[in-house]
Amino acid sequence: MKSLLVKSLPALAAHAATAASAVLLSAVFALPAVAAGAPAAPKPDLAKGQEKAATCMACHTADGTRGLPANPILKAQHTEYLVKQLTEFKSGKRANAIMMGMAATLTPEDMFNVAAFYNSKPPVPGAARNKDTVALGEKIYRGGIAAKQVPACAGCHAPSGAGLPAQNTRLGGQHAEYTESQLVAFRSGARANSAQMMAISARLSDAEIKAVSDYVAGLR
Repeated sequence: MKSLLVKSLPALAAHAATAASAVLLSAVFALPAVAAGAPAAPKPDLAKGQEKAATCMACHTADGTRGLPANPILKAQHTEYLVKQLTEFKSGKRANAIMMGMAATLTPEDMFNVAAFYNSKPPVPGAARNKDTVALGEKIYRGGIAAKQVPACAGCHAPSGAGLPAQNTRLGGQHAEYTESQLVAFRSGARANSAQMMAISARLSDAEIKAVSDYVAGLR
């Protein structure tokens, strides 16, 4: 019985290898079919986006470039991030009387096209203006404040300030005044659509907010 089992082992091994190869080949040949069945990502209509963005020009200029410091620069901002913000303005999750009214008439397709239109523009370089606070701003942005449990901003917004498309805004080149106003709004609870940013801002002083806001204006 033992010798019979020993003699059959090579045959069993060969059979197992053949079966494994067959499964592997089936999986490989099935991949194109799976990929073919996956829905294609929608393509934005930039012309329609530009048309819808006409009502945005009063505050954000024709292409989202450097308008008044009270309003954010939209040029080169991530499509996904802008869609998220417009969606939250429309739902009321992010409160702003003007933007809630503007977003109220936009469909999801409109939001996608408008956001993609602004994203298609090259980023606008800016500059830090307060040489006395640059060192503090850089320290906070790149290293955080350990004693206050403030994480480095670069961890979410990238060392260059480019941000992460789906969640975190592009900060590089943004108006220092606008960034400061948003951090203050997060801290006070006036802007409540990011629990993480509310918690972080609550630990920052006015001086620290000013310093890091001015610093990121010069990132590129």
